[in-house]
Amino acid sequence: MSIRFGTAGISDSFDAMGFKNSLDIPAYIERFQLHAFEYQCGRGVRLGLDKAAEMARRAEKPDILFSVHAPYFISMSSMVEETRLKSIDYILQSCRLVRALGGRRVIFHSGSCGKQSREEALEKALDTMQRMVKAVDEEGFDDITLCPETMGKIGQLGTLDEVLALCGVDKRITPCIDFGHLNARTLGGIQTKQDYADILDRMQQVLQDDRAQNFHVHFSRIEWSKGGEKRHWTFADTQFGPEYPPLIQLLKERQLSPVIICESAGTQAEDALNMQEYYQSL
Repeated sequence: MSIRFGTAGISDSFDAMGFKNSLDIPAYIERFQLHAFEYQCGRGVRLGLDKAAEMARRAEKPDILFSVHAPYFISMSSMVEETRLKSIDYILQSCRLVRALGGRRVIFHSGSCGKQSREEALEKALDTMQRMVKAVDEEGFDDITLCPETMGKIGQLGTLDEVLALCGVDKRITPCIDFGHLNARTLGGIQTKQDYADILDRMQQVLQDDRAQNFHVHFSRIEWSKGGEKRHWTFADTQFGPEYPPLIQLLKERQLSPVIICESAGTQAEDALNMQEYYQSL
């Protein structure tokens, strides 16, 4: 698998360029010469499977790989068991969609700590993860890659080590490293190339397999406050970090091949193209 650059949803330019609906997404992404698209189901899985299959057909020739971001309602660490079980159902819905789209990866948030300790929250999330893998297998989705995401708010479950612990449940669980989130939750902790290297090294140390080569990436500039993440910005908003060149340099030097999804606020296709062109220039 080679490195791919793509977007989380569509930029503001989608309408301005004359595109009309979700069936136009492959043509839109092809216009930017990108090769990945993460379909956003934050508020629920609403795209019909027939439409998804047609999108997959249109994406085949330009070689666009789909992934799906599962609903934000997921809470694997909830103190309410019914909520945890419902989270598994949201994952199954997302698996059905990503298969129709011809993709393999479902990205999801693992939840918050709430009124329990981080250790208790992680214990619940690990139990939910085990049940989730079992349910996914029973539904025939054992070829789907589940990707827990590092999170931006300090109160959320989703430090690098917490995500890597979830990946320990099964060999197919692959981390989604959101560098903007990690920068926000560490209050600006990603400043140098070495800061990025430390994250990549830790992933390799814990996973010790090709997931540390073919992981999933979210990238954007994110404003933060004392609680961590506040909001996403664009690459033009240089007062917010982190910077992408040191990361791209490391990916090139180490010959890593993640899928890199840009989550800029309204300019994700344009900013993804910036990252891709920088990578190609190295």
